[in-house]
Amino acid sequence: MTNATPTAQLSDAGVSIWLDDLSRERLASGSLQKLIDEKNVVGVTTNPSIFQAAITSGSDYDAKIAELAAQGAGVEETIFEITTTDVADACDLFAPIAAATKGVDGRVSIEVDPRLAWDTAGTIAEAKNLYKKVDKDNVLIKIPATLEGLEAITATLGEGISVNVTLIFSLDRYRAVINAFQSGLELAKENGHDLSTIHSVASFFVSRVDSEIDKRLDAIGTDDAKALKGKAGVANARLAYQIYEQLFSTDRWEVLAEAGARPQRPLWASTGVKDPAYPDTLYVTELVAADVVNTMPEKTLDATFDHGVVTGDTITDAYAKSKAVLYALDALGVSYNDVVALLESEGLDKFVASWKELLADVEGALAAARKAS
Repeated sequence: MTNATPTAQLSDAGVSIWLDDLSRERLASGSLQKLIDEKNVVGVTTNPSIFQAAITSGSDYDAKIAELAAQGAGVEETIFEITTTDVADACDLFAPIAAATKGVDGRVSIEVDPRLAWDTAGTIAEAKNLYKKVDKDNVLIKIPATLEGLEAITATLGEGISVNVTLIFSLDRYRAVINAFQSGLELAKENGHDLSTIHSVASFFVSRVDSEIDKRLDAIGTDDAKALKGKAGVANARLAYQIYEQLFSTDRWEVLAEAGARPQRPLWASTGVKDPAYPDTLYVTELVAADVVNTMPEKTLDATFDHGVVTGDTITDAYAKSKAVLYALDALGVSYNDVVALLESEGLDKFVASWKELLADVEGALAAARKAS
């Protein structure tokens, strides 16, 4: 193991590395395949911001947009076609990994329209549409963990569709997500689905927690406050893993496991370091445990591959220390509940804004293509 690369060591420690990015260029150039071959990447996640960046930079999508414009496609139809095509092609690329891991890895995620985050029925319908359109066994449909999303998560899983639950910030909401997941599997079982084919991850966001809490600690300004900077994100995620261990060792879960169900793995998201004062591999090397996913932007992946120091499990012996961090924050007057509510709201607002930008940009590209023809 000492001669292995840090990313290989992560894999050996039970961490699945997924890339938090996808574009037509990555698929066409072979750069995504290279990351699979050299840096232990075994899956991909996308979100509205990633698609907005991919489609609006460069010319990789110009021909497809022109073709769709000629067919009279509208803006929403065009975006649906482009994003699902990229995801389907990525699913094909990862199909051998999915086969080798029985569907645990080799996964590609695509998110429902973020404007539906507060619309349960709309989210369920969109999840079914995306699943049908991509038409690949190794796709994951991303559904935000809003209160309205919880019911949609249960219903979608109940249809036998695998789900990536996203935008989880709080421990209480994470408990609710696991409940929604297990309820979904119970429904799927009632509906006659093979539970062993239904997979799920719960995307727990990390760096944004530090960004918001650090801002509040700076405002307090005491030595005690400064000493807690950069500690909340990791502590919060570690305590999420403790919940994972607890809720997947209950009698309720045992019944589902005996029917072939697989646990919903925790996925660490937002793992790029926002504060340059922190080690650039902080949210990777400090969150190592069996059966987790870490979805990394390429910059974080490269840093980990280059100089990440992997020392095995860095989570399960740190629960008491992690609780102490949250207690200390509370004692300083930093409201955990206020922070996580704000982060959920901001996260959704960011994705909606990216989607609206994407709609406007593609609308312009369609109009230009029609004019040119």
